[in-house]
Amino acid sequence: MLQGYDKYAHEPFAVTVDLAVLTLREGALHVLLVERGQEPYRGHWALPGGFLHPDESAETAARRELAEETGLADVSGLHLEQLRTYSEPGRDPRMRVVSVAFAALLPDAPEPHGGGDAAEARWVPYDKAGPLAFDHDRILADAHERVGAKFEYTCLATAFCPPEFTLGELQQVYETVWGTALDRPNFRRKVLATPGFVEAVPGAARLTGGRGKPAAVYRAGTATALHPPLLRPSREGRPA
Repeated sequence: MLQGYDKYAHEPFAVTVDLAVLTLREGALHVLLVERGQEPYRGHWALPGGFLHPDESAETAARRELAEETGLADVSGLHLEQLRTYSEPGRDPRMRVVSVAFAALLPDAPEPHGGGDAAEARWVPYDKAGPLAFDHDRILADAHERVGAKFEYTCLATAFCPPEFTLGELQQVYETVWGTALDRPNFRRKVLATPGFVEAVPGAARLTGGRGKPAAVYRAGTATALHPPLLRPSREGRPA
């Protein structure tokens, strides 16, 4: 211990982790929620999360809580991205609590089940997810914005398509995550003009249910980042 330093001189507070995990199911954006089994907010829906143990990092705590409360202990390819820290006084009625929030987008979403202090866990459509306990509505909205931004600058969207897909199927993924309709010719032009985004499957075509000739089929390209970015309509024209 440092000489003369009193660790009890400051008001104690707790650190928690919260996880906003999103996926696409049946053509709609879903979020992973748990039903709280304890007070405060017992019986309310919330993001998975809990208190940080003294001997673990925030990401370790996040993965532990995800496993305990939802049963998703070994999710292949789960990449947790630290979203931000939420530290407003009064955000938790128990005591002063600072939360480190994480965001994740799962291409393949197994069925969860409640555990720990969560009475139940389920995938809930994003547009039907609120109101949530604590300030989790704000955390979820921030996570949605972060994921939407990743679709602008990375090739993440192709992970939510079949191994071989049409540009219409890729566009549907973007529209689902961004929550807005896109102009089909403009989207097609931008995708095909971005080096390494998609690769044509030689000789492959697919009927899409409408009239006209079959649609060309593509697979994910070798690029991981989009240059230039594929911006949402509301952000086009803004400085990068």
